[in-house]
Amino acid sequence: MSAIRVLIVEDDPIIAEDIRDMLTSVNYEAIGVAYSKEDAITAIDTDKPDLVLLDINLDGHYEGFEVAEHINKTRKLPFLYITSYSGKEIIERAKPTMPMGYIVKPFNEKELYSTIEVALYNFSKFVIPATLTKDAINAKVPTPLTEKEFEILKGLFEGKTNQQLADSQFVSINTIKTHIKNIFEKMDTHTRSETVAKVHSLLN
Repeated sequence: MSAIRVLIVEDDPIIAEDIRDMLTSVNYEAIGVAYSKEDAITAIDTDKPDLVLLDINLDGHYEGFEVAEHINKTRKLPFLYITSYSGKEIIERAKPTMPMGYIVKPFNEKELYSTIEVALYNFSKFVIPATLTKDAINAKVPTPLTEKEFEILKGLFEGKTNQQLADSQFVSINTIKTHIKNIFEKMDTHTRSETVAKVHSLLN
């Protein structure tokens, strides 16, 4: 429930399952696989992932770019391209869609993990509001956040995993999960990305 939730958009079922296994092994939650542009857009809007791994070539077309346009228009959400294409023309088309990373297939678990970690950190610098303070949040919610919960909330904005949060706060992962559960209840949200979006709506 409180892990970083990743949607895989990949039209090759074998590759998709390999990516799912990689994500699970490094403690991300793979919430599903979308095999087409339509499925991807539906999953993004319905399942509200925290991160999208997006294949550029879907069904023989560059429909990953269209999914990226949908993400940029409707949600504050980081995404990474996963693709077999590394030519200059495709990269030039990819850059204006503002991905947080670009991974060329085949890639391994370490490459995926490091790229996701850097992407989440960089994305946080684009979305974290300058007005994000405990007092500003508590003025907008029925039940105030504690100091510890506010520190965890800032960690969610920075894309930190449960383990990273536990290490930085010197507590167990179960304690972090409890804090995140309390944050969700107080913010009336259910996922990390929904919580980030809620904070933006409250402070804007």
